[in-house]
Amino acid sequence: MRIGIVCYPTFGGSGVLATELGKALADKGHQVHFITYQQPVRLSEFNANIFYHEVRVPTYPLFDYPPYETALSSTMVDVIVNNNIDLLHVHYAIPHASAAYMAKKILEKQGKIIPVITTLHGTDITLVGKDKTFAPVVTFSINESDAITAVSQNLAAETYRNFKIEKEIKVIQNFVDVKRFRKKPIDAFRRVIAPHNEKVILHASNFRKLKRVNDVVKVFAEINKKVPSKLLFVGDGPERPAAESLARELGVYDETRFVGRQEQIEEVLAISDLFILPSDYESFGLAALEAMAAGVPVISSNAGGLPEINVEGETGYLADVGDVDTMSKRAIELLSDEKKLERFKTKAAAHARLYDIDTIVPRYEALYNRFLQNINSRV
Repeated sequence: MRIGIVCYPTFGGSGVLATELGKALADKGHQVHFITYQQPVRLSEFNANIFYHEVRVPTYPLFDYPPYETALSSTMVDVIVNNNIDLLHVHYAIPHASAAYMAKKILEKQGKIIPVITTLHGTDITLVGKDKTFAPVVTFSINESDAITAVSQNLAAETYRNFKIEKEIKVIQNFVDVKRFRKKPIDAFRRVIAPHNEKVILHASNFRKLKRVNDVVKVFAEINKKVPSKLLFVGDGPERPAAESLARELGVYDETRFVGRQEQIEEVLAISDLFILPSDYESFGLAALEAMAAGVPVISSNAGGLPEINVEGETGYLADVGDVDTMSKRAIELLSDEKKLERFKTKAAAHARLYDIDTIVPRYEALYNRFLQNINSRV
């Protein structure tokens, strides 16, 4: 198959999933064409089956805001026509699904039928999509997609609840390449972070407000009173300065490291003992799944799709959003009992295998084939 993938190229979950999906498809012999405004961050290795097409937006004094959606639609048409693309898979509703609809209509005038599959990821539905400015376009473009997928049962339910969706939303969960996260810890790296064999606590995110990074600092401050430990923050974003300030205020700044964005997150996870994700909402919780794949238990909120992957009392613990006390107590309990911690690590790794890339990617392939067979039957 020749597949066009449209996504955001950033560190967010939708961009990560889209890139990893494209790479997996390319490894299976499919030709994959990424269409976005810059090269995706995880698209760093050469693969003969992967192509990248940059969306360039001309700047004219006439426009206060560059017309990205129009440029995106035109680029889609150009890529599809010149590379004989079989189908488009767009990730995140805005503006990708609506731009794909425009491209599809342009191509229909040229006698080309192109199926469009839209994958919903989270804030395109729960935050941006609810805005009255965007809601009609989001609803229309989702309904005009040939197939709709969502990364969790919770997100599918949220979409049905908030939009008048006329089609089935097929749930295909996020996935993780389990093999990638089977890393042995680098002893020298761990000694630098935890020179006295302290426990290593990790949080990784884009530091947006809904990630509640201040709660991570508060939980860690309580852990550190009982268990010698270090806190690693991976990522960057608007809430980082507040987290740094709070760490100083609570007296744990010297035990905390902000290491910025890390493409090789598996190396950091390999030396970690516990992952904390206290978000207001996660449509799925890909960061938590990656931690579990590395054998790292998770303390998380029970928001959104997190209860679908973090099994209470087995792979970690769940607590209400903002319940720092419960998160702290559970974390201390786990880190203070070495046998229990090892048991949770083993169960976390085993549970993550249910979401292995080799299990989930064939579900996308089956979906693609269904639509290509429909097209071929009409030709």
